[in-house]
Amino acid sequence: MRIFQCRRCFQPVFFENTTCEKCGASLGFLSSRQVLSTLADEGEHWTALADSGTPMRYCRNHEHGVCNWLIPVTGKLDYCTACELNRTVPNLETRQHLRPWKKLEWAKHRLIYSILRFGLPLESKTASPQTGICFDFLSDDPNDQGAASIVTGHSDGVITINLAEADSVRRERIREEMAEPYRTVIGHFRHEIGHYYWERLVGSDPDALSEFRVHFGDERADYAEAIRGYHVTGPVVDWRDHYISAYSSAHPWEAWAETWAHYFHLVDTLETAWSFRLQTRPDLERLDDLNMQADFDPYGQSDIEAILAACIPLFFAINSLNRSMGQPDLYPFVIPPPVAGQLRMIHQLIRRHRVIQHPTGT
Repeated sequence: MRIFQCRRCFQPVFFENTTCEKCGASLGFLSSRQVLSTLADEGEHWTALADSGTPMRYCRNHEHGVCNWLIPVTGKLDYCTACELNRTVPNLETRQHLRPWKKLEWAKHRLIYSILRFGLPLESKTASPQTGICFDFLSDDPNDQGAASIVTGHSDGVITINLAEADSVRRERIREEMAEPYRTVIGHFRHEIGHYYWERLVGSDPDALSEFRVHFGDERADYAEAIRGYHVTGPVVDWRDHYISAYSSAHPWEAWAETWAHYFHLVDTLETAWSFRLQTRPDLERLDDLNMQADFDPYGQSDIEAILAACIPLFFAINSLNRSMGQPDLYPFVIPPPVAGQLRMIHQLIRRHRVIQHPTGT
């Protein structure tokens, strides 16, 4: 994600900030412009300095401390583009639910930011029951929503997220049990939204479906049986030569969702590098392929090869920094040629389906 700046004192600020920590100015995100704006208090409303003249107010979820997005005062909706996608939120009468929900919401907001930047079609279930999307944030607490076991997943445009995914201790335990090199909250969101966009962009398009089967395999293989087999016997022996992760080898749908999430990882990280104008030029002989300069906006980049070429030296540098701090590699992946082909398909498909976003919440 790009970096933002307070327009009153020019202090750098993060995407999730609601106030500038230096001068105390209020901040709000304009999804129509994809910018975190400094706000001027007009008494009964706010004026965003990035869009002066339009009276704005905060999304209703601002009162819970989980959203800093803005909506027009004259609008009919109470929720922003991201929050209007929620169908179910945790029972906030249970105080311990607020903190994990906040972690999940910020990850979801970053996901929606990327979708808006890509220009992907985005509809809520409320507006489009057949093709829209919604989120259910549920708890394993048997006293909450009457459910004893919640499984994070996607089904027909409904993305269910277990509130426990925000628990870093639980997440690390599962990561080790599943032998996963990388497991994050935002990774879950990017993976599950990948299943949704498979239905929207691939499953209903015969040409895209044919291309999918070339790169990912035949999705008509029994999904339930494939997942059971994966959990019993593990991934195929040579998965590293064909997939971005072990779980990708379980079924073509999972290969798609894992690679889709990975594409989001690459582009969003490279946007951050571009925002900082990062470049690498290591003190090594005969290794010019580790030189890079983040001098383009990856969300607008038409050439996937430029993205891949920039990411290899960038992540090598980041992994080296992490190791200097005694931390595991931030990017514990290798991109074999088949995965590069999968990433190319996803990149081209997203480019073909770019639309001009008119967020209903703004």
